[in-house]
Amino acid sequence: MKILKNINFDKLKSGLEKTRSKIFTSINETITGKAQIDDLTLDELEEKLISADIGVDISLDIIEKTRKLLKNETDRSKVNVFNVLKTELHQRLTSYSQDLDLDQNAVKNKPYVILIVGVNGAGKTTTIGKLAYQFKNYGNKVIIGAADTFRAAANDQLEIWAQRADVPIVSSSHGEDPSSIAFETLTMAKKNASDIVIIDTAGRLHTKSNLMVELEKIRRVLSKVIPGAPHEVWLVVDGNAGQNAIVQAREFKKYSGLTGLIITKLDGTSKGGSLFQICSELNIPIRYIGVGESIDDLQTFEPDLYIEALFKV
Repeated sequence: MKILKNINFDKLKSGLEKTRSKIFTSINETITGKAQIDDLTLDELEEKLISADIGVDISLDIIEKTRKLLKNETDRSKVNVFNVLKTELHQRLTSYSQDLDLDQNAVKNKPYVILIVGVNGAGKTTTIGKLAYQFKNYGNKVIIGAADTFRAAANDQLEIWAQRADVPIVSSSHGEDPSSIAFETLTMAKKNASDIVIIDTAGRLHTKSNLMVELEKIRRVLSKVIPGAPHEVWLVVDGNAGQNAIVQAREFKKYSGLTGLIITKLDGTSKGGSLFQICSELNIPIRYIGVGESIDDLQTFEPDLYIEALFKV
């Protein structure tokens, strides 16, 4: 089983254009034309970072560190300030990120089971389709389990994406027990020697504890079929959600043991700065980010390239 990185820097940069404008352009405008960066300019930069959805605490901390570092520097020019800011922002992402390496675990755990959770409207269905497409293109045998039995439309949409990805899907009728669909999917996956199983769940609101408890039931069923399953639990959140994304992640983390995040719709928002806050507060690695609507626009999250895309002229 292979899990390769899907990265296209040009698409990443163009997809983050709105966020880039809010972070890089606004910072650049603040410090352009100034021979040296004084305290007043740093205060302005602090406001720019906060307005770019990076978060108040992080912005204050970054500017304070920048202020201290510049006190020991003879070079307080625009270029040096950019370098300091990039270093600090980069640290925020890399401290809470890690490479996704399924190969080692997959040797012992086949099929490898990925449970997808998230609220309605976050882009969960399309994300599952894109994941299945990528995994299949890497040479894996993939199967999807449509365990969102509360919305008939959800299954219809997922079946369309399964067809696009050219992978089999175990569907359900409206109102059927989601756990039974999860059970059926894993049973079929074992029979067909599948490499990866992707299980969809209802787009439940994180405030409804009874539905969260249902997630625990699905997890128990999965583990009975395959010990240790699910091996990954990924939360899909809308890049436009801002602070609400953090609230969702906190609640899902309580009930579902999140191992990763997928941030969608970053191409349509200027709130890509929220990724710094998400990483810092939740200590959950970001696995993928969505920077377009095409089936191959779900990209592997690479902190280095994300920073470069935001700051590259």
